[in-house]
Amino acid sequence: MPKNSTSTPLTTAQRWAVAVTALAGMMVSLDALVVTTALGAIRVALHASIEELEWTVTAYVLTFAVLLLTAAALGERFGRRRMFVIGLALFAVASAGCALAPDVGTLIAARAVQGAGAALVMPLALALLGTAVPADRRSRALGVFSSVAGLAVPLGPLLGGAVVTGVSWPWIFWLNVPVVAVLIPLALTRLQESSGPPARLDPGAVALATAAALGIVWALVRGNTAGWGSAEILSTLTAGVLLAVGFVWWQRRATEPMLPMHLFGSRAFSAGNIAIFFEWGSALGALFFMAQFLQTGLGFSPARAGLGLMPWGAMTFIVPQLTGLLIGRLGERPFIVGGLGLHAAAMTWIALIAEPGLAYWQLVAPLVVSGIGVATALPATQSAALSSVAPAYVGKASGVYSTMRQLGGVFGVAAVVAAFAAGGSYRSPQSFSSGFAVAIGACAALSLVGALSGLATPGRRPLPPAPAGRAQEGEGRPGDGALAGERVAHRVGGDATVADPVAGP
Repeated sequence: MPKNSTSTPLTTAQRWAVAVTALAGMMVSLDALVVTTALGAIRVALHASIEELEWTVTAYVLTFAVLLLTAAALGERFGRRRMFVIGLALFAVASAGCALAPDVGTLIAARAVQGAGAALVMPLALALLGTAVPADRRSRALGVFSSVAGLAVPLGPLLGGAVVTGVSWPWIFWLNVPVVAVLIPLALTRLQESSGPPARLDPGAVALATAAALGIVWALVRGNTAGWGSAEILSTLTAGVLLAVGFVWWQRRATEPMLPMHLFGSRAFSAGNIAIFFEWGSALGALFFMAQFLQTGLGFSPARAGLGLMPWGAMTFIVPQLTGLLIGRLGERPFIVGGLGLHAAAMTWIALIAEPGLAYWQLVAPLVVSGIGVATALPATQSAALSSVAPAYVGKASGVYSTMRQLGGVFGVAAVVAAFAAGGSYRSPQSFSSGFAVAIGACAALSLVGALSGLATPGRRPLPPAPAGRAQEGEGRPGDGALAGERVAHRVGGDATVADPVAGP
């Protein structure tokens, strides 16, 4: 009987690919959160208003989410490694611009450019990892990637508070420069160049995708401030949705689509993307309010609040590596459904016990359960979305996955803030705790929706014989169906199985 592929170790080149891409993923994820504990110092130093502070956070998320699909398309057209390195360089330059910003307007502009660099880095990191590691070992590599990149969630607030306290706020941005200085030569020497099928870049598709994402994200970011029923929000959200419909119509007619619609014929691909949307929305929404509850409700300092989240954060580093080893044997479904079910249960637990002066030890167990759940589901959603597509389309698939993750985060934070406003306020610890309980309950609901979407992930099944006349691997045309060479096979106990082949158009 052939050796079980899940026990086959990664090669040296594959380990380097995991290390470089995971470190880059952690860096860009970290900058979405590290600024949160520095806002007080930034307000004083740059005389910023509350709305300007909000834009210091959201400008990064906005360009990050809006440009992900475009960035993935650029990588497919001009080379994934080349555009990955350009994204790293742009991120470093923008980080220096943030650190040197003489006023808050310049800081917001630099943060927007930083988000554009991150949009190039994240999907192409996943694409480079997906092409460097064979499908039968990819779930293990994605587990490591998730562990390292997941460190950004607990480390962001903690690192931001520590740097601001120990040095000064510009150093949260200066730290990115030496990291990029190490990553760029490693990327050039340790990663192999790859690209998607030869195709021209479609300006119309790029414009529609960018404008659609901008309209939707703008509405989500501004909804709670401007009012969900305001003309600004209704018009931008409607425009975003209509432009998204136009983008789909455009892609279905294109001979060389920027996003082949046949990818969504894969149940695994679609379910993985829906699951990460709700998972990341629930996780970021919970983190947003947990850090505040520890300070407002329990009286913790910012640094102590960061430490208080470490039981949750430790799980996001440990668990994905274990999950990655098991996905190849059991498939993604049990990890998505079970992980998000655990997170939903933990959120419900916290919502039921939340009150001012709550003893911290009572939060430790649900924080650990939540961290295990989130960390269990994350590599499974990645595996479902990336391992179910042909190697030629992994770049486009990673762009969709990263976009859904960022949009889910924006949607989740907006949803739980609205839930908080309906149930409480910042007027007193009691009022805050009441709103916090409602917000955390909303996080539980989002996680349950993600778990239900995971049920749509197909079970593992025998690899069917290749249809006659189909193209071989690497020769697929955009728009082709389940090509014989494009199925991602896994060997489990000697039996070849496949994670939902890409369906035809």
